[in-house]
Amino acid sequence: MSQATEETMSGKARAATAPIIQAINASREYHLAGEVVHAVRSVNLSVHPGQFITLVGRSGSGKTTLLNMLAGLDHPTSGQVLFEDMDMATFNEKQFIQLRRHRIGVVFQSFALLPLLSAYENVELPMRIAGLGASERSKRTHEVLEMVGLERRAKHRPYELSGGEQQRISIARAVAMRPSVILADEPTGELDSVNAAAIFGLFRQMVSNDGMSIVATTHDRTLLDLADLIYTVHNGEIDLSQVGAHVDTDAQFRRPDDTPGSGSDSDSGSGTELTGTAKT
Repeated sequence: MSQATEETMSGKARAATAPIIQAINASREYHLAGEVVHAVRSVNLSVHPGQFITLVGRSGSGKTTLLNMLAGLDHPTSGQVLFEDMDMATFNEKQFIQLRRHRIGVVFQSFALLPLLSAYENVELPMRIAGLGASERSKRTHEVLEMVGLERRAKHRPYELSGGEQQRISIARAVAMRPSVILADEPTGELDSVNAAAIFGLFRQMVSNDGMSIVATTHDRTLLDLADLIYTVHNGEIDLSQVGAHVDTDAQFRRPDDTPGSGSDSDSGSGTELTGTAKT
């Protein structure tokens, strides 16, 4: 069986399974200084097990707000966000605690590391809170620190680490609990190309081998090439740009209602860098 046939069958299998997270006509509005800000507008998005989804778009387009709603950190003003067919707006505190401890891992853009704890302790703490035994905590912590190439920095506190190292510790912390879903907000923002490639390879492996789902916001070409689905986010709305590695590099700067034949050079196959299309 060819690789292309296997990938097609795998995609069909994912489509046949129920979504693990689903946004249904989800909108989020904020009231600031007497004005209504429409951060997310009637978004419909399904995240299936073993699926790698990326969200691309300019700053302020609504990517982070959407991720926060998928994580249950924020709730839609209207519409629903479901986790395994259950509306997260109806979850009580105990359900949210279990969800965040065991099922959803979040990689924050600001890292959210505890400054007085070492890198090792930052990774181990969520497992300690979740009640894992000492030997299992130690095994997993060393394992994920080695995965992100920072086992030698295990005893260092966040202020002793570079921005890229802090980001990798944040990723290790999210991965250590082996959640069903990882939601990552700009996981490449502080990484050089070598470390980015290593982290994305790890993400792809977890999706392909372990059936984990990943939703990440990014502008990084490497991550886009590894994604199953790429969505453009513009003014709080999302639009499926491309499937698989055939990514339209101009998609993140196109309005959702624009088409590839509307005067852009998206069919030229020139491989334009993402940063080059951002000029005005």
